[in-house]
Amino acid sequence: MEGSKKASKRNVILQAAAKVARVSGVEHLTLDAVAQEAGVSKGGLLYHFPNKEELISGMVKQYSDDFVGSLRTRADKDPSEKGTWIKAYIETTYDSVQNENDMTIALSTALFTNPHLLREMQDEYRDLQKNIENDGLDPVVSTLFRLAADGLWFAEMFGFAPPDQALKEKVIRYILNEIEERK
Repeated sequence: MEGSKKASKRNVILQAAAKVARVSGVEHLTLDAVAQEAGVSKGGLLYHFPNKEELISGMVKQYSDDFVGSLRTRADKDPSEKGTWIKAYIETTYDSVQNENDMTIALSTALFTNPHLLREMQDEYRDLQKNIENDGLDPVVSTLFRLAADGLWFAEMFGFAPPDQALKEKVIRYILNEIEERK
């Protein structure tokens, strides 16, 4: 019970940090603002995250772990011999685009404040890319599909003319159909 209470409080703090960064901007992400948003004392926040860098690192790790965990679960459950990683990547990325995802806030915050905090995630993505390339489909095609999904996510993330919902769904359906045809 104690461990889950601790994890729960930690999650509340991470969600509060993402909200502060999203609503007020990264420049207003302070330990005081996060503690206030989370409804904890500053000492309580410092118990979980001794400084701002640890807080931002915790944000990146939490949301990265959620994304990669979901992706790996999908890939593991797919009985296909080909295309499992790229299909899982497309579906997980699409879910991230659909759901207000605080991973975007965490990544932007890390990039803005301390880019070295992204190294672990960059390493994870290198591994994912290797899995996608060695997934039984043409690695060029699989990589193009991955980059298309990333482009959709970045368009949403930065508001760079993201397609409307109907077009997003058509793009994802098209990619998934292409994957199935290539298996």
